[in-house]
Amino acid sequence: MHKASKELAKLADRIDGLIEVLDARTPRASMNPRLQFLRDTKPVILILNKADLADAEITQRWQKLLNQQERCACLVNGRDTHLQARQIAAAATRLTPKAESNRRKRRQLAIAGIPNVGKSSLLNLLCQRKVAKTGNEPAVTQAMQPVKLDDDWTLIDTPGLLWPKLEDQHQAYLLAMTGTIRQTALDIEDAGWYAAEVLLNLYPERLSERYGLPAGLTSAEAVFEGIAAGRGALSRGGRPDFNKVAELLLNELRSGKLGRLSFENPDQAFANPEQAIESPHQAPEER
Repeated sequence: MHKASKELAKLADRIDGLIEVLDARTPRASMNPRLQFLRDTKPVILILNKADLADAEITQRWQKLLNQQERCACLVNGRDTHLQARQIAAAATRLTPKAESNRRKRRQLAIAGIPNVGKSSLLNLLCQRKVAKTGNEPAVTQAMQPVKLDDDWTLIDTPGLLWPKLEDQHQAYLLAMTGTIRQTALDIEDAGWYAAEVLLNLYPERLSERYGLPAGLTSAEAVFEGIAAGRGALSRGGRPDFNKVAELLLNELRSGKLGRLSFENPDQAFANPEQAIESPHQAPEER
């Protein structure tokens, strides 16, 4: 990651703009602070990816907020809202007038995103062929490569970058829940426990519907015990196997089996990131 970060810094003088791919469920948490130097100096296209897994109304509010940022365009991509190359090219051309761009016949955009945010799958979709390796594990892309977007624009694909120190624990757990951090690098039971607490706070009815849990549960432990009993995730002696429960819960959260979920509030995300997870449905007039 250190090598990829240095290579990305070298690109700054060569590119005309940046595409940053974000997870629509966690736009703020998946925004890489290591790319801030590019956001400060280059036009940016932010793509809310995996939108089919996120709450559609909340994603619309995120798009509206991000489109208000200076020299920024926000687009949405998901299984039911496929982006096309012409939309990216049009946004890039609008943000980078020819007179302001490098005087090359073909202009360049770096496309970046944290691991497992779906950048490689999006790139293959835009180019309508397999130009990038994809997978369910983070950090599949290993090296930078140029890819033709259209007659005017080239995309520079970059490896997924994760910053070395995740100081905001809320955001760190969100990244773990949505699959950005390798499972070998975290305690899966800890991540699953946190996911249960978040879901209990934001989407208790989804837990009840999916796992047949009684209403009114107030703790992650009760959620884990209920799922273990209902799904037979038991160890010897009939005790709940919390590791199996955590794995089950995280897999179903990530795959969309719990429905469309959003974990950050666009009305609070930049003012108070700590609160962004707590009530993504809360409108400004309700606070």
